[in-house]
Amino acid sequence: MKDTNKHQGLRNQLVKILREKEITDENVLAAISKIPRHLFLDSSFEDFAYQDKAFPIGAGQTISQPYTVAFQSQLLKVNKDDKILEIGTGSGYQTAVLCMMGAKVYSVERQNELFKTTSVLLPKLGIRPKHLSFGDGYKGLPNFAPFDSIIVTAGAPIIPPALMSQLKIGGRLVIPFGDKHQIMTMLIRKDETKFEKHEFGEFRFVPLLENKN
Repeated sequence: MKDTNKHQGLRNQLVKILREKEITDENVLAAISKIPRHLFLDSSFEDFAYQDKAFPIGAGQTISQPYTVAFQSQLLKVNKDDKILEIGTGSGYQTAVLCMMGAKVYSVERQNELFKTTSVLLPKLGIRPKHLSFGDGYKGLPNFAPFDSIIVTAGAPIIPPALMSQLKIGGRLVIPFGDKHQIMTMLIRKDETKFEKHEFGEFRFVPLLENKN
């Protein structure tokens, strides 16, 4: 579990790349500059961990490319102590970024293998989400709702109604929406029934699947 000056240098270079790609939220960039992404990957990928690329992490899943993590995090406009629901814990890297930004993170993962690994890894790195859960992301976490914002880290063929209902008024739901091709979509809840929709171009994600595995 080593994090060296060399790793820090690579993170600084990654932050520079993200700035060039128009990530402007200093809170997001600061989190990415601190979090040892190489520790979220298989050691065989360590030398590539700070490239702006996605990598496999087991159970047919991937760790998103840093730009995607930064882009989704920036859309959330995170304030300290915001209560955020994350659908798809995966490697825990996105979870770590949100925690480092001061959010209270509640995260759901449907792959038991990933859930177990990440539940052990995050505390070792001093990262403590409020709640990690093994379950079905389509259902969200109604017991902990409502949330200031919700982030989905897999491509969803539909926007799950349960997630929309668990969002506070004024809250933001950021979700890659679509079947084969996903459009990064943000819904802002205006009142009990109305949502304002914004679209931010095409991204690629693994599919959001129902039921836990």
